[in-house]
Amino acid sequence: MTDKPFWQQKSFAQMTHAEWESLCDGCGKCCLHKLIDSDDERESLYYTDVSCVLLDTANARCSNYQKRTELVPSCVVITPENVHELDFMPTSCAYRRLAEGRGLAAWHPLRNNGSQAPMIEAGMSARGRVVNESEVHEEDLELRIATWPLRDTN
Repeated sequence: MTDKPFWQQKSFAQMTHAEWESLCDGCGKCCLHKLIDSDDERESLYYTDVSCVLLDTANARCSNYQKRTELVPSCVVITPENVHELDFMPTSCAYRRLAEGRGLAAWHPLRNNGSQAPMIEAGMSARGRVVNESEVHEEDLELRIATWPLRDTN
């Protein structure tokens, strides 16, 4: 038996559903609207500070997680099968970090007895930093580009 946590012992395919779900740090960045500059050869990706209609902006949690894909058909469900293809996920995302072999950040709740406080203190959460898409006109998204979602620590 090893003292290593499950995310260091198991592949994504070996994880239980509960283990997989627990990898989500709850930052809410994946719920932000993103813009792609298709005129740019690299098709640059830009994050905005505008969230999905279901994101509770006060706590950065989905207000209807179980029915999110029914209510928001464009909601992307991150799975062990597609995680390696989701290059629009923030580099701080635990799923992306593990897929890239980087391990969990020091501020991740799994490394802090479930506490999100270190994540919030590190500036990694969308909590209190975003506006709901219901409050913004789609044509104004370009005016809402934000750089903080791109920050990554350790």
